[in-house]
Amino acid sequence: MTHLKATKREISSSGKLNLLRTGGMIPAVVYGGSKGNVNLSLKKIHLKDMLNTESFLSKVLDLDIDGSSEKVIPRDIALHPLSNEPIHIDFMRVVKGTKIILEIPVKFINNDKSPGLKKGGVLNIVRRTVELRCPAENIPNEITIDLDNTEIGTSIKISSVKLPSDVIPTITDRDFTVATVVSPTIVVEPEKTAEETPEGEAAVAGEEGATPAEGAAPEGTEEKTDDKKAAKPGGKSDDKKAAKPGEDKGKAPSKKPEKK
Repeated sequence: MTHLKATKREISSSGKLNLLRTGGMIPAVVYGGSKGNVNLSLKKIHLKDMLNTESFLSKVLDLDIDGSSEKVIPRDIALHPLSNEPIHIDFMRVVKGTKIILEIPVKFINNDKSPGLKKGGVLNIVRRTVELRCPAENIPNEITIDLDNTEIGTSIKISSVKLPSDVIPTITDRDFTVATVVSPTIVVEPEKTAEETPEGEAAVAGEEGATPAEGAAPEGTEEKTDDKKAAKPGGKSDDKKAAKPGEDKGKAPSKKPEKK
């Protein structure tokens, strides 16, 4: 059992509590049982490692309050919205004969002895914690699941998990799944069709290794037109004289009668 030291505190105003936190202390309270609530303060350095464990909120602690020992269990941790540092902790007294509902973490062992995992299977964890109703004097730190001899397709139900005496799941109407061993998921990308191929890629593919057709002009040359010079914008036309208004362009000019 983990031991933790705490001291009683008299201050309760927000300003003084902030000063307490600045000094490396965390305000806390103990409640439950026949005793009244007790305001406490604990050193943050003593809680740093425990707060990072999944089982902290389901672990029974031996709390030393100014020399007086009490068994407690953490029930709530308030965190600062920006720094995510603990700013307050609630502890509940563990009273013999009572039952407590807790989220107990699941631990898997013997992964290397699972034939299914050796074949490339994947452990699909459905529940990382299981809610259990536990006697106050018999709270497990974790639920252990042995993966020895598990094959691909194995489904581990809560009924196959060995629990301590008088510890039962809060879900009793069905045999729920805790984890499964499944085949690995292989993602196969479909081949691109001609319609799906981008125009840029098609153009590049067409240019590489292509030879000009027979009679076609080599790449990089311009075809010469029949005209020696292209007409310039605004330039003169090829006709020497423009037709006069009223003159019929399709007829030849009439001859004057000869004089006799």
